[in-house]
Amino acid sequence: MIALALALALQSVGETADPIGDLIQASETTAPAPVEGCVGERREGALLICRYAPGSEIRLGELTTTADADGFAVLGIVRDAPETLTFSVTAPDQAGHVFEDWSIEQREYRLQHVDGVPQATVTPDESTLPRRQREYAQKRASLATRWDGQGFLDGFIRPSEGITTGVYGSARVYNNGHEGNPHWGLDWANETGTPVVAPASGRIILAEDDMYYEGGLVFLDHGQGLVSMFLHMSAVHVSEGEMVEQGDLIGEIGAGGRATGPHLDWRVKINDTFYVDPAMMLELDLSSLQD
Repeated sequence: MIALALALALQSVGETADPIGDLIQASETTAPAPVEGCVGERREGALLICRYAPGSEIRLGELTTTADADGFAVLGIVRDAPETLTFSVTAPDQAGHVFEDWSIEQREYRLQHVDGVPQATVTPDESTLPRRQREYAQKRASLATRWDGQGFLDGFIRPSEGITTGVYGSARVYNNGHEGNPHWGLDWANETGTPVVAPASGRIILAEDDMYYEGGLVFLDHGQGLVSMFLHMSAVHVSEGEMVEQGDLIGEIGAGGRATGPHLDWRVKINDTFYVDPAMMLELDLSSLQD
């Protein structure tokens, strides 16, 4: 009797239960939703890292990019952005679309007087023109390349230590009267020979010991056209084409080129179009974009 009752019970369960179907349904209902959104401030000079469906077209103002195979995309906000920028995302299959107006926080930039700069780098002699033209072409060619890696997902650490002597966006007047371009980087003054390390991993796309304006100069591509530039170094310890990891030694602080003393000028450019503020990059927390 007991055996018969058990057999009938199992038969009843077998007629109604679908273990495989239940497992599939459970996996579908409990799987995490795709990570979507952007990390970074809606502020002039900010870098933003976004994640949407792979292949999505992402626009912010006049900047357009495409999400990579994992859905990541690099965006930025220019120094003198308007108070409102349009942000949009169009999925490759047109199934998803985002269209928003973002309010952009405006910044006030200080005027900085910089005296004691070698006058030859402020008003160069005509005899130096061939060299300057050659180096300009070299820099343009380097920035025209593109590494498809994701070094930017490391987040960013300080490439060196020192006293902050220059900040992003400030207008500059050199040697009591010559008005220059805004300062695009973050300056740290320290002794010659102070180590400079990679703030995030990537590919070296330019490495030169002695450039006219920059002295020792390194360009490091973190992926999607996001390039760190390190100026005025006294020594360069990497070569073009080399891959580096976050924290690897790439050079040493110096005073080459247009400099009043030993310091590192760290600049970051997007797609060879405009610079973003390195100081804000150090505050990025990308954990919310990870699976």
